[in-house]
Amino acid sequence: MTTLSFLAADPQPGLFGNPLVMIVLMMIMFYFLLIRPQQKQKKELAARVASMAKGDKVITIGGLHGSVHHISEKTVTVKLSEGVFVPFEKSAIQTVDKLGKGSKKVEKIEVEPVDDKA
Repeated sequence: MTTLSFLAADPQPGLFGNPLVMIVLMMIMFYFLLIRPQQKQKKELAARVASMAKGDKVITIGGLHGSVHHISEKTVTVKLSEGVFVPFEKSAIQTVDKLGKGSKKVEKIEVEPVDDKA
């Protein structure tokens, strides 16, 4: 009688062969690769919105660009253009650029053409 070798052998699975260990490792990877970075971004945005001041440049979740005109407890009035003021919930602000942060002047430098004949 012949016996099949794969039925007779019962190998012990290693540490990483255990399905329970693999599931725990995948959950840890998901936490560090997906969940934790999103939590950091939310905290940073909440801090920026909380420190928002009049004159800061903002972008809403709808893609509207403007500057902060008035801030109340739950809403922000954004100036989109001359005479156009729109109130938004603070949670609708996606990006905040501080007034003093982006006010660097860029100097235009003119370069003279190089003469290759010399």
